[in-house]
Amino acid sequence: MDKRIAFLGAGSLAEAILSGIIKSEVVAKENIYVTNKSNRERLIYIENHYHVQCSTDKETVFRNADIIILASKPKDAVESITSIKPYLNEKQLIISTIAGLSTEKMEQLLDIQIPVVRTMPNTSALIGHSATALSAGKYVEAEHLLQTDQLFQTVGMTKLVVEKDMHAITAVSGSGPAFIYYFVEAMEKAAMEFGLDRQTAKDLITQTVIGAGNMLKQSGETPAVLRKNITSPGGTTEAGIADLDRHNFEEMIFSCIRQARDRSIQLGEK
Repeated sequence: MDKRIAFLGAGSLAEAILSGIIKSEVVAKENIYVTNKSNRERLIYIENHYHVQCSTDKETVFRNADIIILASKPKDAVESITSIKPYLNEKQLIISTIAGLSTEKMEQLLDIQIPVVRTMPNTSALIGHSATALSAGKYVEAEHLLQTDQLFQTVGMTKLVVEKDMHAITAVSGSGPAFIYYFVEAMEKAAMEFGLDRQTAKDLITQTVIGAGNMLKQSGETPAVLRKNITSPGGTTEAGIADLDRHNFEEMIFSCIRQARDRSIQLGEK
């Protein structure tokens, strides 16, 4: 891709996307520029580690960029977008990873007819296994979606969705890894309580999660069918599932997703 890409934000998600783009060689290093709000040490690290162009001069970074990836924190979104507004034009493509912020709101903030693609990757992008949803703003054309898809395919799988679904997707796949890690934390603590050493518990549970994920992906069966296939009457799995049901496990998960979705909506309203 013969494009100049500029990142606004240099946190872990920006680094993951940057790393994927470089590893895939979809864009040359010399065509990648990075800046952030104020963390110079982080920019020095990014420049030394990835050999891309880092600068605190936003005009240098954004004036001639073809694609701009917004990777700032939600609380800094309005300030960040406003800070680069003087250097943007309608021929550029904006790709946002900012949770909760709609394409309509971004278009209003930018106040020009610029194409905006909203994305929701997750931190598994760090190892090339993100699940990234994409949705198009008012001025987006097919080539803009193709370019966005090409970039985010470097860090995992992508899926085009309607924007109204983005809040739910933020809760499910954006925050989802943290919920799974929390579940694994609890399993590890229980395993150690019952006599396993930490490393053995970690290794077995990690592989169990990997195996279950691959079964979901490759078997073609629903989660309900896969669960029932290993739940023998009167067996250990049935006993564990029954206890989860007694503690309203499904309701807790539903509430967890709802709270995350509602927070995404609140962030967008702010």
